[in-house]
Amino acid sequence: MSSSVLIASNRGPVSFTLSEDGGLTMRRGGGGLVSGLSDVVRDTDVLWVCAALSDGDRGAVRQAPGGRLDRAFETGPIRMLDIPPAVFHRAYNAVANSTLWFVNHLLYNTPFSPEFGTRFAREWESYRTYNGAFALALAEEATHRARVMVQDYHLTLTPAMLRVERPDLRIGHFSHTPWAPPEYFALLPEDVAAEVLSGILGADHAGFLTARWARAFMDCCAALLGARVDHAARTVTWGGRTTRIGVHPLGVDGDALRARAAEPDVESHMAAIRDHVGDRRLIVRIDRTELSKNIVRGLRAYQEFLEGHPEWHGRVVHLAFAYPSRHDLPEYREYTAAVQRCAKEIEDEYATEDWDPLILNVNDDYPRSLAAYRLADVLLVNPVRDGMNLVAKEGPILSPRCALVLSREAGAAAELGADSLLVNPFDVTATAAALHEALTLPEEERLDRGLRLREAATALPPRRWFDDQIAALR
Repeated sequence: MSSSVLIASNRGPVSFTLSEDGGLTMRRGGGGLVSGLSDVVRDTDVLWVCAALSDGDRGAVRQAPGGRLDRAFETGPIRMLDIPPAVFHRAYNAVANSTLWFVNHLLYNTPFSPEFGTRFAREWESYRTYNGAFALALAEEATHRARVMVQDYHLTLTPAMLRVERPDLRIGHFSHTPWAPPEYFALLPEDVAAEVLSGILGADHAGFLTARWARAFMDCCAALLGARVDHAARTVTWGGRTTRIGVHPLGVDGDALRARAAEPDVESHMAAIRDHVGDRRLIVRIDRTELSKNIVRGLRAYQEFLEGHPEWHGRVVHLAFAYPSRHDLPEYREYTAAVQRCAKEIEDEYATEDWDPLILNVNDDYPRSLAAYRLADVLLVNPVRDGMNLVAKEGPILSPRCALVLSREAGAAAELGADSLLVNPFDVTATAAALHEALTLPEEERLDRGLRLREAATALPPRRWFDDQIAALR
């Protein structure tokens, strides 16, 4: 039952819900990372190790010997770890999402946070325990010299822990987030910062979405660990080992996305949107209500655009799909409320009997999002910081004439910036001006830019992205 290729991630390719009668219902796991990897590893002999996230997941694990769910899932065999809920909560919410995510996205309001005291020490110990559970499971499941791909900021300690258990393995780690520069990463307690960096350096290969994030990681290793860094060769040597640093800018499978967007449920949503907005131009955004996505400033920019360009009143609609995210954290609940307040201000100020200037929807609906992509004249992607942002890549694939207004702080800007309208995500007035420029781009220029955006967006689809990293571990 041992495996030669393993993936480890917090969220798995399937999830389970518990019904009132105690039965279990399985569905495909959510999240962009899971969606991308699920399609890649289908029909391959890859074991996926993940955490049980819900009571339904834990119920499924307890019915399976050793947590191995080896039924005929599309994604192949799965081992799901039943980590104690309190340990999981502290590791996932308090450390991964409220500390490491905040550091690497530069999200802290530093006069008030972070604050690292005895409570954080307990939370960090849970994060260690959580990472250790993954390391032990991977060590048990891997064949001799197997290749292991550890995913993201939830599992930064796992590579070094696994190295201790199984020095024969070829271990990779991939960061789907940005990486903070040394002066910001140093907000973490010194021992914690060192443990995160040395944890990833337990891997043979550490991958990042852009050269910018890879360079920031290497700079942190040099400044905070005293590691020997070779930027030209992209290597970091520390503790008697050398880790190769890779840059793998994840793209989109254009054919698969277009096929899904042609399905009847998407066509139905397109008809409904057209019925509602008529022949008005459409500015579209599709995001989670995540602090880094910068939705409030995007809405403020649209508000300034309407204020400065009354000639567009009644002629444009902003479709803002802002889907719930991490509502167990108070900061995220407050942010969602701020998004809704801002949207109401715009509606109160500009709506008329026959014109809704803004349609905000907070209910997740993937087919409706695909419909919005296909109808978009302008796509607004303005995160304060983002590892990549696949929305910026998906939109141009589905709408050949869509103009892209893109934050310079999105990882996607490295590939798409030349054919986008790049903006400083903190400059609301400049973003408003970019929205106007995007709406008024000549048609020929829109189509030329769109063609180049599509080529860039599909240059490294998930299959090649995965294969390149597996090859790096040979």
